[in-house]
This record gives sequence, structure tokens and C-alpha cells, in this order.
Amino acid sequence: MANVDFATLGVVSCAEALAQKKYSSRELVSAMLENIRRSDGRIHAFLNVDENAALAAADASDARRAAGAPLSDFDGVPIGVKDNISVEGETLSCAGKILAPVRSPYDATAITRLKSQGFIPFGRLNMDEFAMGSSCENSAFGPTANPLDVGRVPGGSSGGSAAAVAAKFVPAALGSDTGGSIRQPAAFCGAVGLKPTYGRVSRSGLVAFASSLDQIGPLAPCVEDAAAVFDAISGHDPLDCTSLELPGAKTLAAVRAVARTNPLSGMKIGLPGEYFGAGGISSGVAKVMDDAVAALRKLGADVVEVSLPHTEYAVAVYYIVATAEASANLARFDGIRYGDRKKGADLVDTYFKSRGEGFGAEVKRRILLGTYVLSSGYYDAYYLKAQKVRTLIRRDFEEVFRKCDLLLTPVTPDVAFRFGEKSDPLQMYLSDIFTIALNLAGNCGVSIPGGVDAETDLPVGIQLIAPDLAEDRLLAAAAAYEKNVFSFRPAPFGC
Repeated sequence: MANVDFATLGVVSCAEALAQKKYSSRELVSAMLENIRRSDGRIHAFLNVDENAALAAADASDARRAAGAPLSDFDGVPIGVKDNISVEGETLSCAGKILAPVRSPYDATAITRLKSQGFIPFGRLNMDEFAMGSSCENSAFGPTANPLDVGRVPGGSSGGSAAAVAAKFVPAALGSDTGGSIRQPAAFCGAVGLKPTYGRVSRSGLVAFASSLDQIGPLAPCVEDAAAVFDAISGHDPLDCTSLELPGAKTLAAVRAVARTNPLSGMKIGLPGEYFGAGGISSGVAKVMDDAVAALRKLGADVVEVSLPHTEYAVAVYYIVATAEASANLARFDGIRYGDRKKGADLVDTYFKSRGEGFGAEVKRRILLGTYVLSSGYYDAYYLKAQKVRTLIRRDFEEVFRKCDLLLTPVTPDVAFRFGEKSDPLQMYLSDIFTIALNLAGNCGVSIPGGVDAETDLPVGIQLIAPDLAEDRLLAAAAAYEKNVFSFRPAPFGC
């Protein structure tokens, strides 16, 4: 195995090692494949890894480097990919039976941009089926375990992505965030998870759950790695009508400037009272939040109490809007045009059998709820009213950002929970109580490790929230916290 330091495995560290010729891209990929073969049997972060394709891409990178071709800083670095993001020739099951036979005929725009800079899309990462879940227990192919405690969940729906980063299987990974599906698993696994401003990263090639909420973003070991991946995938895309007409982001420079300056000095950070009074946060999470506030003040930030008065409606609004959009989006999966087909007595029976056997219980639950709120007689009472309240939630954020530069909140009410602990769907839905409002508003937010729960020795995430398009400010502040206060780097799994 090549001399790969898995303890510090990250996008930037790999890029530096490749540039210094400490190892080749092929040696890096080979070492990662060996590590996955040795350890992923207990984690199940990956649904599939096309070893030949990964090694071929690594060889192509090594050939470019040997020929002296112009290279991006990250040429030859592998990036894990959640199984709802298209990679040409790879499976695209969304961790569901109905799409298990499907292979993508094209690359998502985010993947095209990674490839154009020499990144290597690496494997298909497990998830809650069609991104519907908060624990990665809803995959049709079995759950993913948390590498920090294999008896606990890694979070969801991007649980495979977070677990792969925490286990040091990949330097970083792409996930998707509809109501917290990047930030919550990042918090559970001690990683950094960025949910960009809606429209900052193209959704072309992302299998839609809820189109007005979904956003691709990175999970990474540290803020600098997350910034590097975000910069690579962001920018306007004419293939996505919701894509903002803006160039790619330049957040990496802002993060690296933290080594010379303290962006938290003089920054006003708001503490929304609603996020600390609701949700019943555990004593461990409360202690970490108190410590984070004290640390931010010590670094020169002005921490003030603020209010987001419509927060209490966020969960209800989310589960009306998200399920309604899911009902419409998943109608295309019928066993007729593509995917797994179960032959019935006639066309209608084929629809029923294909969807009935192809979708899992949680997906069916959300389709039924979404169809109900869109039905005649209930559309105005539920869906239209939810959209109106969503506007009020967004206005809350707009108003508070006239007074503050950033907001600080918990990511989750508690640390990673044990498998089967939240069998009640309503209990599971409340796992995202602190992340959902951000998707409804469309702002950007990041989960970073904030401390460790004294009772379980598991990481606790803190969430920083910024206005639209303020990822540079957001990530610079997160990097300053990481540099001066707390940095969580778990050991490679199995060590």
C-alpha cells in the first residue's frame, strides 16, 4: 500500500501529496480501495465501487501530470458520490429497489465540473431511499453504521457520504440536503457539511425529492476541504432553470485567509431563542452550545439573542411542501419507462405492483401524504397555506440578517442515536427540527464539529447560518472556529 496518511486524509492533503509526488493518484486510489475492502463490511457506506473506472481515471491523472499538462490543484483526488447524483455508467438506484437496475447515461453537472478539474468520482454511497430519512436505516440495501460507534446511525439521508468521510474511506463526498440531509449526518459523524444557497449548485443530474428544497453540497473532514469542493461544483448552469446566474464561488481563498486574520472579530452572531427552547436538546448538546458561545465571544464576536418567530411551524410546513413535491417527482417511477417492472394483469396492475414492491415504507408514506395535501379539497387548506407560512419563515431570516452577520444554532437535539431507537416516524422527523427552516428559506448553512458529548464521547455539531450567497463569510467564520476552538478528526476506522 502506498504511504497514504489516512489519519489526515482530506482533499487538500491529498492534493499536496500528489503535487509533491509522495504518491501517485493510482497509488492513492489503490490504497483507498484496499481500505474499503478491509473495513466497509462493518460500515456499509458504499453500495458499489467501480474499481476499474476509478483506477483508469487515476491513471489518466498520472499521465497528465507526467506529461506536464496544465492541472488544477486537485487533479487526481477522489470524491465519493451519493447514490442519487448521476455519474455516467454508474448505478443510480437512490438506494431503492425500483431503480436498482438503472445506470446513468450522463453526468450530473456537479460531476462534470469535478471531472473537468481532474477530481475522480469514486463509488456509490448509501443513503435513505430517495433521500427520505434521517438515519440511513431506510436504504433498500441495508443500513449504514456510524464509524464512531457501529451500534448507532450515521444520520441521513446522506449517511453513506458522512460515514465514508468519517471512516477515512474518501477525502470528501457529495451529498444532497433537502431538510438537513448533509448537516445532520455531518454532525453525527464529526464531519463538516455545507448546505449551499439554493441555486448556487446545479441540481441537473440530481434525482429530485423536493425540487424547491434539494441542494447538492460537500461533506468533508475540515472546512478547507469543504470549501475546495464547493468552489469546484458551484456556478450557473443553463441545464437547471433554478440555477443562479452567478460564476463559481471563491470561498477557499476566504478560508485560507483565516491563517492571517480573525474574521470573527467584530462579527455579530445571533442566537435564535426558538432553537434553544424547542426540540428538547440534550444536556450534552446544551453544554457544547454554551461553550461555543463563550469561545466565539472570546474570539471577538458579539453574540446577541434574536428571534425567528415562525420557526415553530417549520417542521409542519416542510412535511407538507416536501411530500407534495415528492408525490409529483416520484410519479415518473412507474416500472414502465425504466427501472424494475413487476408484470401485472394489465397496465394499471403493473403500475400498482411495480410501485408497491419497488418503494419502501417511508417513501410510500411520504407519497401518500403528499398526494393527500395536493388533492381536491385539501390543496388550499394544506399546501397553499404551507407555502404562505414558508414565505413568513423566509422573511424571518431576511429580517434577522439586517441585524446579524451569522446565526448560531444546534444541528441536532442529541448525538447519534442507536439503530431502531426512533421507530415512530414523528420522532424521526423531529431529528431535523433545527435544519429544516434553512431549506425552506433557501439560505446557506454549515455544520461543523463543536465539541464532544461527555457521556457518549460522540461529536456534537454546531450550525452556522448565513444570508443568501454569503458562503465566503460563513466558511471563513467556521474555519476560524475550527482553527481556534475545536477540530474533530476521528481515527481511520478499524485503527
